[in-house]
Amino acid sequence: MRPEQWLKNGFVLAPIVFSGLIGDPTAWLRSLLAVAAFCAASSATYLVNDVIDREADRAHPEKCRRPIAAGEVSIAAAMAFAAFLVVVALTIALWLGGWFPAVLISYVVLVLLYSAVLKRAVFLDVLVVAAGFVLRVVGGAVAVDVPVSRWILVVTYLLALYLALGKRRTELALLGDGAGHHRVVLGHYTLPMVDSAISVVLGATVLAYALYTVAPDTVAKVGSEGLLATVPIVLYGLFRYLYLLHSQELGGSPTRALLTDRPLLVCVVVWLAVAAAVIGNSKF
Repeated sequence: MRPEQWLKNGFVLAPIVFSGLIGDPTAWLRSLLAVAAFCAASSATYLVNDVIDREADRAHPEKCRRPIAAGEVSIAAAMAFAAFLVVVALTIALWLGGWFPAVLISYVVLVLLYSAVLKRAVFLDVLVVAAGFVLRVVGGAVAVDVPVSRWILVVTYLLALYLALGKRRTELALLGDGAGHHRVVLGHYTLPMVDSAISVVLGATVLAYALYTVAPDTVAKVGSEGLLATVPIVLYGLFRYLYLLHSQELGGSPTRALLTDRPLLVCVVVWLAVAAAVIGNSKF
């Protein structure tokens, strides 16, 4: 179920933080329920993915320890619990109402298509992974019934794409010539190709975030261009992750990198503090 990966569902909270509803307890309740729904849904898809990938995972130096690949959990038990988690997620989604059930179902369908087919298509695999993060943000927005900035969607997509490419780079570096045997699509990637793509996406992410901080709708909500002060913090975080990719091979799990690398964790905390201070002065 990858509970450490539930950190990714923190993207669901982005709309409430940047919409001016940060002091609304009802909005927070709905946002946290939306996070819970995505946690249940994503865990269900992880179970299905591990059933599909069980043979390939057994050939991986780390993934071979996953319970299904290791034979510690039966396929029947995994699929039954995945179905239960989907029911839990849909129950929460229906309670939230509005467009949230449609967004959550779209997320589940997209991830299942990825596990079954799309992860075998070079570059399409990482583009689909990034789309899943955008659906998280959209889900958070519809849960509290607020419009979501198109800049937030662009930044989310680019950041998720950056992390997904980083994961591919780590897999290539770890598995070497045998990468294609573990994951078919890895046989079509090369380290120079992925490094070039990372460089392009890194630059686009920084540019998109900088433009977001000074966009008219952002300035109107915040009351100033104060969020521009967070751009150097974001730059450091992206560069730090790039350093981890090349020096410590931690890019295979961005959440593990966040939880184990102190400078990266401090960077996120500082960004949250500065952003909260700026938004706290908002007229909203």
